[in-house]
Amino acid sequence: MNCRYSCQASVIKKGRRNNKQRYYCKNCKRYFQDKYLYKAYDLEVDKLITVLLKEGCGIRSISRIIGISTKTVLSRMLKISSQIKTPYFNKPGCKFEIDEIWSFIGSKKNVTWITYAIEKQTKFVIDFFVGRKTSKNIKPLIDKLLLLEPKCIYTDRLNIYPNLIPKEIHKVFKYCTNTIERNNLTLRTHIKRLSRKTICFSKNENYLEAHLKIYFWG
Repeated sequence: MNCRYSCQASVIKKGRRNNKQRYYCKNCKRYFQDKYLYKAYDLEVDKLITVLLKEGCGIRSISRIIGISTKTVLSRMLKISSQIKTPYFNKPGCKFEIDEIWSFIGSKKNVTWITYAIEKQTKFVIDFFVGRKTSKNIKPLIDKLLLLEPKCIYTDRLNIYPNLIPKEIHKVFKYCTNTIERNNLTLRTHIKRLSRKTICFSKNENYLEAHLKIYFWG
């Protein structure tokens, strides 16, 4: 038998647990069984969680579909997102749009904001952050765009932007953020915790950030 993980090395028998034979891989130093009763140990579970998160399923829905606990779904979501690195966008001279979308953390009384930037033509998400709309929070996102020597940066009329974006490339007019505002509707459709009329919301900021990372770049 070969290792069930990515190394695929030969394994040896290493005792039994619950009357099930266990194996040990000397290469990756992992123990495993040939078959598991609990579905969370299936190697395809992480892929299925990623797909369902992108298709508008809530945590409890995913738990019912796969047959694993909600705590396991949440922990796997954090694990999957931790393995995703923000892609490096290196095309200079592009046009970018920035906008904010609100959501809830902990309860419907606690409103938070998701601020993100996209490349106007490809709709590729450059970066995002979750938190209050302050100069301190928004500045790292703006600085990342300025490093790409943008042709234009389109925003809404939030009074923070003029102090952070050079006047010659900052554009604000009625329809300048149509692309990203349309993308906001897609986000609210595909991510249940962002829906306007729903009982779903994030328990804490880490879960919201993890879900967004998986949706944008997973």
